Amino acid sequence: MILATPSDQAAIEAFLAPHAPFAMFPLNNLAHYGMAGGSDYAVTCWLARHDGQITDVMTLCDNGIAMPFLPSADYAGAVAAMGDRPLSGVIGPRAQVRGIEALGFADAPRTLDHDEPHFLLALDQMLVPDGPGVLCPLEDASEAVIKAWMLDYQLGALNTPEAEAQSAVESSYANYVVRDSHRVLMEDDTPLAMTGFNAQLPDIVQIGGVYTPPDLRGRGYARRALALHLAEAAGRGVTRGTLFSASDAAARAYRAIGFERIGDWTLLLFDGPQRRAGT
Repeated sequence: MILATPSDQAAIEAFLAPHAPFAMFPLNNLAHYGMAGGSDYAVTCWLARHDGQITDVMTLCDNGIAMPFLPSADYAGAVAAMGDRPLSGVIGPRAQVRGIEALGFADAPRTLDHDEPHFLLALDQMLVPDGPGVLCPLEDASEAVIKAWMLDYQLGALNTPEAEAQSAVESSYANYVVRDSHRVLMEDDTPLAMTGFNAQLPDIVQIGGVYTPPDLRGRGYARRALALHLAEAAGRGVTRGTLFSASDAAARAYRAIGFERIGDWTLLLFDGPQRRAGT
C-alpha cells in the first residue's frame, strides 16, 4: 500500500461510496475533516491499486483510530504501511479489525473490545412505532440530564476510564450541538430517550448514541426516537440508515422498525496509544 495525498481524496471517496454501510466512518471523516490535518478526525490514508483501480484503503485518524476497508484482506500490507504510528483503536468490519489486531496488537491492553451485529435499513421500508413523545433538538432538554445520560453511556457502553469520561461528555455534547446531530424524545418537559447520527452523508446515516435511562427502558422509547429521527433525515433525501447493536435488546428494537443484519462490526479501543509489537 502507498501513502495517499489530498489529490487522491476524490478517487478514494468514489471507491468507498458503493460500500458506504461498511465505510461510513472513513467517508464521513474525509467529507467533513479531510486529509490536511487540523482536527483529531482528519485522516491519513494509504491505498492499494490493481490495474490502476483502487482495491483497498487504510484510514488512520489523527486521534489514532484506524478504520480499515480492505476487501482483499491484505492486513499485513495495511499494518506495514502504517509503520510504527501508534493506534488508539481499530473500528470496522469484524474480520478486518481482527486481521489488523492479530498483526502486532493482540496483547495490547484495551478498554473496549466488542463484536456487534451490523444492521442496514432502507428508510422507505421503515416502521415508525406509535407512542408518546415528540422529537426535539438536543438543547431543548435539560443539559444536566442529557450529560448525565451521556456519562452513563460513556462508562457503561464504551467503558471509558472514569478519569476521562466527563471530559469526553463535555466535548461530545458541544460537538453534537454544533453539528445538530442528536435528538431527544420528549413528553412535555420530560426527556424519554436520545438518539443521534455519528456519521452523515447525503444519502446514508450511521446511527450512534441511542440511549434510554434505566428506569424508562422496555417501553419502546428508543426505537420511536430513532424512527422519528430517521424519518426527519428521509425528508432531506437520506435513503438508508446503518448501525451496530450493543445488546440483544437493542437488536430486537432495531429489527422491530425494519433493520436487517448485514454482518458484524468490531469496536476495539486500546488503553492508551499502542505501537505494534516489535517496532
